Amino acid sequence: MKLYGMTDSGNCYKPRLLLAKLGIPYTHVETSSRDGTTRQAAFLARNPNGKVPVLELDDGRFLSESDAILLYLAEGTRFLPGDAYARAVVYQWLFFEQYSHEPNIAVRRSLITYPERAAMATPERMAQTLEGGNRALGVMERQLSRTPFLAGEALSVADIALYAYTHDANVGGFTLSDFPAVSAWLKRVEADPGHVPMLGR
Repeated sequence: MKLYGMTDSGNCYKPRLLLAKLGIPYTHVETSSRDGTTRQAAFLARNPNGKVPVLELDDGRFLSESDAILLYLAEGTRFLPGDAYARAVVYQWLFFEQYSHEPNIAVRRSLITYPERAAMATPERMAQTLEGGNRALGVMERQLSRTPFLAGEALSVADIALYAYTHDANVGGFTLSDFPAVSAWLKRVEADPGHVPMLGR
């Protein structure tokens, strides 16, 4: 398989982390959304939406959207429960990640990290994403004060999806020490076999 993505992107880190934990070999193809590569015809043939990550399967099919890739890779593994309700709880956290967490924590990080996005970092936008991100971390804090992982007793793709942008939320100006249960959860995710850092492969 080939994984097209940016090394410093949390969304691209998610499938890399799961692939590492599963011990599945793949080729990483560095593909940046910042230099126009994802808007070129060759890439748009892989993903018409022009975004990374994109997973190219051995049979030549393509799959985009980080959480969809996680669910595909996790099928039949310990990272996705077999029980219908338990699976739905995992999906619940994946939707939370995309609608409540990523639009605040990841977006605030990108506004600070990438110079070309500085013009969008208005005081209002920065205040809004800080408030929304802290609210999302608070939701995680409440859950993780009750269970060791987000969907219950076992690590799942819900944890991998939310780990990606939470583990370096401080880059976006969030104070993780204000969320002790989240901080302890980060260490549990990192202690799970096969863990690799975001900037490693």
